[in-house]
Amino acid sequence: MKSTLFFLLLLNTFLLQAKTSDFSLIIHKPFNAELVDITQNYDGTLSALGFTYDFKKQGLHAGKTYNDPFTYLQSISDKYGAKIELITVNDKAQIIQSKIIPLTKFAKPASFVKTPTNGYIIGGYTMGGSQLLVQLNADLHLLRSVSFGTKNNNTIHKLVALKDGGVLAIGTSFTSRSTQDNMFQTGLGNDDVCISRFSKDAHLLWTKKYGTQYDDHGIDAAEADDGSIIVLSTTHTKNKTSVNISRLTQNGDNIWLKEIPGKGFNEPLSLLRLKNHTFVISLSKTDAMHKKQVRLVKFDIYKNILIDSEISTTYSSQINDLKEFNDGTLIGVGFVQDTSNTDGLAMIISKNLKLLKQEHYGGENYDVFNKAVILANSQIGVAGIHTDKNSNENNMWILKLNKDATLAQIAIETEDFYTQLHQLFKKEIDTKKVIIKKDLTIEFTAENLYFKAGEYKLNKQQKKFFSKFFTKLVNFLYTHRMQIKTLEINGHTSSEWENSTFSGKFLNNEELSMKRSYEAFKSLFLAQDPAKQKYLTHILKGSGLNYRNRIISNKRENKEKSRRVSLKIILNKHPRH
Repeated sequence: MKSTLFFLLLLNTFLLQAKTSDFSLIIHKPFNAELVDITQNYDGTLSALGFTYDFKKQGLHAGKTYNDPFTYLQSISDKYGAKIELITVNDKAQIIQSKIIPLTKFAKPASFVKTPTNGYIIGGYTMGGSQLLVQLNADLHLLRSVSFGTKNNNTIHKLVALKDGGVLAIGTSFTSRSTQDNMFQTGLGNDDVCISRFSKDAHLLWTKKYGTQYDDHGIDAAEADDGSIIVLSTTHTKNKTSVNISRLTQNGDNIWLKEIPGKGFNEPLSLLRLKNHTFVISLSKTDAMHKKQVRLVKFDIYKNILIDSEISTTYSSQINDLKEFNDGTLIGVGFVQDTSNTDGLAMIISKNLKLLKQEHYGGENYDVFNKAVILANSQIGVAGIHTDKNSNENNMWILKLNKDATLAQIAIETEDFYTQLHQLFKKEIDTKKVIIKKDLTIEFTAENLYFKAGEYKLNKQQKKFFSKFFTKLVNFLYTHRMQIKTLEINGHTSSEWENSTFSGKFLNNEELSMKRSYEAFKSLFLAQDPAKQKYLTHILKGSGLNYRNRIISNKRENKEKSRRVSLKIILNKHPRH
């Protein structure tokens, strides 16, 4: 079913970190832990939002009787429960910051957004039944904590960043029946959609509820270009679960409401505004065999259904989160499941909502991708859950994927590149065919790899050697492609040119060095498959260096060794954030 990912782990006191070259970080806590959201910071690092459990030893009020279950929950909310934690990792998959937010009550987070000052606004809910908004600065210091909602149980499912710098919280509120509750005196049904709007300073502007006489749950929301709000919600009756989309004004007044048609059980999971101003919903549709299938519905601001696509897979599959690349393709993350195992799932989806590719990641137990963020370099940061083999405890999991859904590699330094290149070409170095310098210049030193005077075409021995060498090199560079800025192919000559003036000698050697560069350039490029050829168009650079870098031995020019080509790898100073 899956392509299993094996993790090399080093045990620390409270966390494990993957130390392979794959960008995959598993964080163990003493109790269950989970990551629910992820974002990229302005310095290119990743921050993931999650929770871990803490259990205190204070005794409960064993002799006290409670008539109201919500009052009971409030009474134990400071004894044990979840704590919000925010973790920041660098491009080497190393934790550089980890902090449990110091709140007076246990709480679970649902979602977070970045602030213009590199801080965070977190949406969640307390164990006592209140919706919660938390504002942090860039150093993760608590600036503001707001509890709100009706008297009874409330949750936030999603926090949405707005164009004015504020945020929108969408969730579910259990109906208040108390006449003392000034906000909602009667309520609508058992559960209602609850939407709250906050200013950029995390001050509450308004809170409104929406629903029917039945159970209504708020799932997700997005801001349209005109500032109106598109809402995804459900209505649960005895025999049916309806999926609804609605449009509200900036002040939360209804504009329209539409039920998404569909047979069987459809569970909405996420809503995404696309760059072409339309919207797409991810749903989990249960088929006649009780297997989950991915359903994607695209619609416009006028509630017209544009595409309704079902992605049929061999195993139960679900997309928890959708994101859009600049070219209009989508990536969906979630899980794929058979009778004995659950793996993290990444799907690449076309503009017309058709499956292009999928990859599965995980071990032999329970692994799920919850949220994704597309990074500045078109890689994808993923947050979710990993469960060790033979364990029942969830662990925090951060991954980084490439745009094709393959697992990204951990960034390595110039010195590490040098070491790895030496290991890769150990045989060529030991047989004195290649020299690799610490500045990542590669010189070819075997006699049969030099050019004869005035020649630039590759001979048979050069073609044979370069074919193997270039294939190994390009595969290595492609693996670490997010860190590679340029691969230079430089042609060189000796300083001689018979029967020529100074200017003639210089110009003839300039032309010859460019021709030697081009022949090696062409040999390297044509030996690659189409995907790597496309990649090489972004990094290859051919140059003729004339006799400026001629080889000097014992203070004299070595003309034979000067007639050559060389390579130089140039890394990004900061790996493409």
